[in-house]
Amino acid sequence: MTTDTVLTEQTDPYCLSDEDAAAVLVGAPWRRFAVIGDSLSAGIGDPSPGYRTVPWPERVCTVLRRVNPDLAYLNTAQIGTSTAKTTATQAERMLAFRPDLIHLPSGANDIWRSQPSYSDIEDDLRELYALAAATGATLTVFTLVKRFVVATIPDFAARVSRVNDITRRVAREYGAIVVDTWDHHINDRPDLLSADQIHLASAGQAVLAIEVVRALAGALNGVR
Repeated sequence: MTTDTVLTEQTDPYCLSDEDAAAVLVGAPWRRFAVIGDSLSAGIGDPSPGYRTVPWPERVCTVLRRVNPDLAYLNTAQIGTSTAKTTATQAERMLAFRPDLIHLPSGANDIWRSQPSYSDIEDDLRELYALAAATGATLTVFTLVKRFVVATIPDFAARVSRVNDITRRVAREYGAIVVDTWDHHINDRPDLLSADQIHLASAGQAVLAIEVVRALAGALNGVR
């Protein structure tokens, strides 16, 4: 399929209907889903023709509720927040919610600094992941897409690659499920990102939600 093929949510090969997505999660145990972090965790993004304008976390929540209708959902994500600030301002609400499924951030805003300290980024992620892991919940995280490039920061692609490596390492340490979008085929799509060239447009949100669902299904079946 060429990158200029016009897709809709119904024809996108990486999308599933809510019904079909729920079918791959039959028997899923999760009943309290929490999402914390930054604007990527919030699912900020522009509309895409042919796709529902629904953030990826709400899409995942909808699928989970088809499996367990009594599922409770909390999203404390804040635009522009760092990992350290997420821990300081969101962890308490997350812990009080008593989640059994938690989506965690991957340090996107930490690499906007003029001189990022990757050791600090890793320490901050590890602190947050340790708090989340102590709940006993299933943890998920996604890496940042390759198309996430900031023209005013010449080495930004290298920063993204490096923070993705940190995310994978810390996630592995705490048993988190990694949805790896760095090399995903959607990076080839010209309309992947919103006008700000940072956040996924609705088409990307739709694909991301299904990748999370598929990763959860893999965990249920013992595949990582």
